[in-house]
Amino acid sequence: MSNYTFNRTFPATRLRRMRVSDGIREMVAESHLLPCHLIAPLFVIEGQNARQSIKSMPEIERLSIDLTINHVKELYREGVRMVDIFPVIDPTLKTPNGDDAYHPDTLAVRTIKAIKDACPEMIVMTDIALDPYTTHGQDGIIDETGYVLNDITTEALVKQTLAHARAGVDVVSPSDMMDGRIRAMREALEGEHFHNTAIMAYSAKYASAYYGPFRDAVGSAGNLKGHKKGYQMNPANRAEALHEVALDINEGADMVMVKPGQPYLDVVREVKDNFGVPTFAYQVSGEYAMHMSAIQNGWLSEAVILESLLGFRRAGCDGILTYFALKASRMMNDL
Repeated sequence: MSNYTFNRTFPATRLRRMRVSDGIREMVAESHLLPCHLIAPLFVIEGQNARQSIKSMPEIERLSIDLTINHVKELYREGVRMVDIFPVIDPTLKTPNGDDAYHPDTLAVRTIKAIKDACPEMIVMTDIALDPYTTHGQDGIIDETGYVLNDITTEALVKQTLAHARAGVDVVSPSDMMDGRIRAMREALEGEHFHNTAIMAYSAKYASAYYGPFRDAVGSAGNLKGHKKGYQMNPANRAEALHEVALDINEGADMVMVKPGQPYLDVVREVKDNFGVPTFAYQVSGEYAMHMSAIQNGWLSEAVILESLLGFRRAGCDGILTYFALKASRMMNDL
């Protein structure tokens, strides 16, 4: 932003001149929001023609792979170019170590293959973490005290990463917050010649109270024992987020993410200004639920959807993970 000091005053300067019509407002707009800036999270379940509503996330459903493909095609028609897969695992497959995370025929692997076969142009990203697969709901492997072990968890995450890469995933997105996992994943991908598999690191993932509806959606809320403050970031910290981002970039991350989104847009701005790398944020389930509750109760209009997403762009986001991806894209296309 320019540091030049303007000496002009009213009425020589009337800022409303640049707001007088739709055309001029659009011409001088500093930030733009398009469907291609949105990433759609998808909750995938087993079965055929199966759908399940999520009470805490109105209008969002868990879908079987066949219905997920239809949804992906609809997203692509509306201009969305990336989806993020979150599998809902059968409780009988969950173990203390989350071994199903890297099974060669796990739900996430089958979903990747199905989407790439049906809509090869869609960019497929997957969540890399153990919490959907563990009986205790933590993002890693724990010891007898419940402490999440860093290095052995990283070994499992590398196996999960390679399983998804072999299935044809375009982007892996580790959300676990283990130290050193980006380097380990990058080296493993390079070692198997997956040179073009990108990493979007959850670099600044906060131990937030905004994740509740998501944990309901993937079925980990009932399993979770304790909290995740031992590895996710303290909401009070901003400088630490920059340290995390710097480490992940140095270790091989192609893109970085801040999560949650709207309460942490100051962190997004700091990341973009300091590093200039592709920067993303996640408008998480709690943010979605608050907006939808207000909209459904008539307290706010649907206009807040695009306004909230534009705020992410203004803060410096190259893209936004949002459960509003389809609805927002339709709204933009209608405009």
